[in-house]
Amino acid sequence: MTENKLRFRQVHMDFHTSKDISGIAANFDPDEFADTLNQARVNSVTCFARCHHGWLYYDSPNFPERVHPNLTEKNLLEKQIETCHQKDIKVPIYITVQWDLFTAEQHPEWRVITEDGKLSGTGPYEAGFYKDLCVNTPYRDFLKKQTREVLENLPVDGIFFDIVQIQDCSCQYCRQDMLNNGLDPEQKKDRLKFAENMINEFKQEMSDFVHRYYPEATIFYNSGHVGPKTRESKDTYTHFEIESLPTGGWGYIHFPLCVRYARNLGLECLGMTGKFHTSWGDFNSFKNKEALEFECYRMLALNARCSIGDQLPPDGKISKPVYDLIGEVYKEVEKKEPWCRDAEPVTQIGVLNPEEFNGERVPEGAAGAVRILEEGAYQFDLLDTRGSFSDYELLILPDHIPVTEHLAAKISDYLTSGGKIISSFVSGMNSNENEFLLAELGVSLQQKMSPETKTKTREGIDYAEYILPGNKMGQDLADSEHVMYMKGQQIKAAENTEVLGETVASYFDRSWKHFCSHRQTPSSGEIDYPGIVKNGNCIYFAHPIFSQYNKNAPRWCKKLVHNAVDLLIDSPLLKHDGPTALMTAVNRQRAENRQVLHLLHYIPQRKSEEIDIIEDEIPLYNIDFSLKAEHKVKRVSCVPRGEELDFIKKEQRIEFTVPEIRGHQMIEISYI
Repeated sequence: MTENKLRFRQVHMDFHTSKDISGIAANFDPDEFADTLNQARVNSVTCFARCHHGWLYYDSPNFPERVHPNLTEKNLLEKQIETCHQKDIKVPIYITVQWDLFTAEQHPEWRVITEDGKLSGTGPYEAGFYKDLCVNTPYRDFLKKQTREVLENLPVDGIFFDIVQIQDCSCQYCRQDMLNNGLDPEQKKDRLKFAENMINEFKQEMSDFVHRYYPEATIFYNSGHVGPKTRESKDTYTHFEIESLPTGGWGYIHFPLCVRYARNLGLECLGMTGKFHTSWGDFNSFKNKEALEFECYRMLALNARCSIGDQLPPDGKISKPVYDLIGEVYKEVEKKEPWCRDAEPVTQIGVLNPEEFNGERVPEGAAGAVRILEEGAYQFDLLDTRGSFSDYELLILPDHIPVTEHLAAKISDYLTSGGKIISSFVSGMNSNENEFLLAELGVSLQQKMSPETKTKTREGIDYAEYILPGNKMGQDLADSEHVMYMKGQQIKAAENTEVLGETVASYFDRSWKHFCSHRQTPSSGEIDYPGIVKNGNCIYFAHPIFSQYNKNAPRWCKKLVHNAVDLLIDSPLLKHDGPTALMTAVNRQRAENRQVLHLLHYIPQRKSEEIDIIEDEIPLYNIDFSLKAEHKVKRVSCVPRGEELDFIKKEQRIEFTVPEIRGHQMIEISYI
């Protein structure tokens, strides 16, 4: 992907506008529109051809009935593109796919049908246009005709196809195609297999179609997430846009989890947050500047470019206060770009993503791993089992990574080549969870966990037990038992396996028959089974320690994992004496022969019932860092302002002090 295709400072400008509002785009001024964007340093803006209401925002010769009935500026999209191009602002074009109210009501036979024969999505008496359309129906023909109209009549920098998701559909077209392909429509797994293959074929067809007209156009299919299922169709994309509004339902953990996976698939990434206080369509709301800073600067740190969501008001008059806010952040992003362009992450640890197996966008084990590793300043990626493990010193299998014989052999090869493993709970076991296929863990199963126990374990406290770490695992922890709210796997350690921590049983599991005090039953003091073991280069935790940390963040769970990492990695890439809230990322710019260390200190707070808030910039002073150096270091400096820092070299590391971190600070490490 070349620089002129994907830019650093984008806005995604929604324009989903009801037919019951008059004067659509009546106050649109093309010069004011482009000037406002330009002054805010926006250099790419996604504008609308067709919205979720189903309306078009250009003068359509083929579908005049679909032009918004109250659109006063019939050439709105054309003028947006023309005036933005005069300011060298790219304009990817937005086309909705699976949500279109006009189409859904005109053609109910094109809608997704659930397995019980109902129309999927918003009901007839509910507000909303979320009436799912199936692209395996003749709707696809209409979609191509409308896309062709855009391609033939407008200059196209790119196409943003929105709401392109795997749908469990039982419409007549999908049922017949499943039968034709030897699949059983009555079986959910067959329906989902067909749906995934069909949507990937759809994306390939549409990308080929667009590129016949505009070979250089960017193309993205948005589903609100990029994960392991995206790998199969990644060649149909030109880049990834990671929709992740922290206050809009995604939370602050989704983006780092998602981008740490997506950035390894070979395409450039664009992060997408919003200017809204909550989520899309939140008119006349403003995100706190400090929150918008953090969300954009974190994108840069994690190798993504920036996109901020906005919604143009129905009258088409762009909001100056909104772009004053965006401009404050994007002016700083512009200054930082030289140290972010063509940067690649420098990492030591790979984390296998349970999403590959359970389909959850934010698996609890992966989320816990991201939190624990970020708070320890470890540098890491999220992986799937199809990727290479060889670039990582340590591989983590958090809680729920089932192992086939093929995967066990791949991990064994990795270990033979000097790799190291941390595994936990049922990771390393077969899919039936009755046998460990990863023999290198040095454990076997005493007793399979019953379904009732597994349910109670996920719910917490009723089946709590205790962990007693030994000296190697007890660093920075009290010399005591520590409660584990989620029950572990009852294991046996092999003869040469070292036990690093014992599980101590409670007096009994909590139930109506017998209970003690307000919460879990206290420790009986009796050793039950090994809780943490080490066999060669493998450490295994019997408990779902990553899910536990994601659920309620016991400090001892984090420290146990940190201690395990430090036992296996002799020299972590980065160390510092700052707070755990300090986020770090180490990147490499090969052409400039330098590394760039990103430091971010913003603290989300739960100030309300629904969302986390960032409102304050809390500076840090005189934080000491130790970095594993790649080559001989010439200079260490704070950028972009250029202040040089004193540093000392100790063996293969350099040490330096950053005098001030105010929100976001980049440190350039230049090599000779």
